[in-house]
Amino acid sequence: MATTTSSFVFLKSPIPSSQPSHTTTLFMHNVPCFHSGIQTRRIKGIKAQYDSNVNVNVRKEHVVIVGAGIAGLATALSLHRLGVGSLVLEQAESLRTSGTSLTLFKNGWRVLDAIGVANDLRTQFLEIQGMVIKSVDGRELRDFTFKEEDESQEVRAVERKVLLETLAGQLPKDTIQFSSKLAKIETSPNGESMLELTDGSKLLAKWMGFPEPKYVGHCAYRGLASYPDGQPYGPRVNYIYGRGLRAGYVPVSPTKVYWFICFNSTSPGSKITDSSLRKKLAKELIRDWPSELLNIVDSTPDDTVIRTPLVDRWLWPTITPPASAGSVVLVGDAWHPMTPNLGQGACCALEDAVVLAKKLAGAIKSEDPSVEEALRSYGTERWSRVFPLSIRANLVGSLLQWENSVVCSVRNNIVIPKLVRLGPLLEHTNFTCESL
Repeated sequence: MATTTSSFVFLKSPIPSSQPSHTTTLFMHNVPCFHSGIQTRRIKGIKAQYDSNVNVNVRKEHVVIVGAGIAGLATALSLHRLGVGSLVLEQAESLRTSGTSLTLFKNGWRVLDAIGVANDLRTQFLEIQGMVIKSVDGRELRDFTFKEEDESQEVRAVERKVLLETLAGQLPKDTIQFSSKLAKIETSPNGESMLELTDGSKLLAKWMGFPEPKYVGHCAYRGLASYPDGQPYGPRVNYIYGRGLRAGYVPVSPTKVYWFICFNSTSPGSKITDSSLRKKLAKELIRDWPSELLNIVDSTPDDTVIRTPLVDRWLWPTITPPASAGSVVLVGDAWHPMTPNLGQGACCALEDAVVLAKKLAGAIKSEDPSVEEALRSYGTERWSRVFPLSIRANLVGSLLQWENSVVCSVRNNIVIPKLVRLGPLLEHTNFTCESL
């Protein structure tokens, strides 16, 4: 029987159950690592002790990452560029590439440039030139051009599948190990959790104390319309605002268009497993809206339509636990899930990955390494960035989901046409990132 004690980083993406969930675990400083990983929807960052009573192969790694999601793969690739190897363990048999697309602003592209994958992606996805805001009767309320507001801005909607495959493709061979599965979880009287893996290994875990992400009162349907002969829409984001209901669509590539419909709901609701029903319910919400949007939904394969409750977590100073505890640290949605109203969830996860990788690589290569100090430094630096963004995204969403007819009239006839300026709303995309 072999017993191994190690500290690790655990990353959990709190994506609702209709989307794939990814968890990421990092073991540091050449500790033995069993060839099996951990992945579950309800586990947060934890310190751990392995206890195995079976014979398993072991291999030493500076860093082991469990969960091949955006944050996990970006962290692995950032470390690779800095000369630090890692092993990525993924529960599934292959990359979890289901889902639609995500919008990346210039801060996300700066990170992708830094880790050397941006140009591969740019050739596949359209650069969005601007945005137009409409009312439900089709009246145009305002239009913006991104370059006029910010010459350095870059906006593209990227398919999640392609992003994951591109990140994974840049990693050395055998960096990602698939089919690592969790067998069961048992809770002890003292609050610790015993995780048993399918190979018989056991992990004794203790919660870091983060609350579950909070539901914000809105849900969204999303989909990826397909036009094999070419989609007919110009390179701009289109928003349509109603009462307690809003929608939007944006061209992703010459043949695909991403869309969303966001609606108020007192509860997250139950999971809908029938994709054709999800599509039908999405269409019912906008049945009296512009036909262009309905046509886009009609052009969407059923299996790309998803429904997700929107959630976030505010990192209150002195109240919310810090990002790290010892050698355990949270990155991306595991730490700061935010609503998609600013298009910053994936961008901030990419920022986290490169900042963490730089600090961690510096600690590992140091003659007097201090991983814990590097992780504390990461948490301090990133907190001041992500806490305001989480609040801002929440407030923007709340304002746009107004139901009162008078308030919506003021929004559509005064606030948006005469008062809103896009430039200040894009300041949060300023992020400097040098090549690794």
